[in-house]
Amino acid sequence: MSDLPDLTGKHVAIIATDHFEETELTTPRDSLEEAGADVRIYAPHTGNLQAMSGDVDKTISVRVDGTLDEFDPAWADVLVVPGGTVNSDHLRTEERAQQIVQQVLASGTPVAAICHAPWLLVSAGLVQGRRLTSFPSLAVDIRNAGGEWVDETVVVDENLITSRNPDDLPAFVSAIGDALTA
Repeated sequence: MSDLPDLTGKHVAIIATDHFEETELTTPRDSLEEAGADVRIYAPHTGNLQAMSGDVDKTISVRVDGTLDEFDPAWADVLVVPGGTVNSDHLRTEERAQQIVQQVLASGTPVAAICHAPWLLVSAGLVQGRRLTSFPSLAVDIRNAGGEWVDETVVVDENLITSRNPDDLPAFVSAIGDALTA
């Protein structure tokens, strides 16, 4: 998948919790690592996270590199938030996850959220006046929070990158690569 430029020296943080959509975490992680980036996964707890396929089938387990409380927003050159309905629903209620996306977005660092992950942006109060996409069922939530929802493969609004679903991963990862080399 990766036609990314050399990302050696770049730091990528992924925040997630259990029941994330497997490919929405592993595809960006693997592609960015192959391009030389240092990729770390942060979660509300230590240990491993359970991945899912289509929200219903358990797949792999992924090791956590640190907790949300241990995450330093200044370390990251980009923050990636994978989807998965359960992951996103739980993550959006995590106060520390909300603080992280608020701090990272306010600093000008790119935030990349795919599928159901923009729920975290809604809960953190970050979609007002922004143009973004997501899984279609979030369109009403985004509009109600003052955002402009569009049905596009990838949307880049300043330092916010969003995509709709796993089919959009090539464009999503490419946009992350572009943001890291801009």
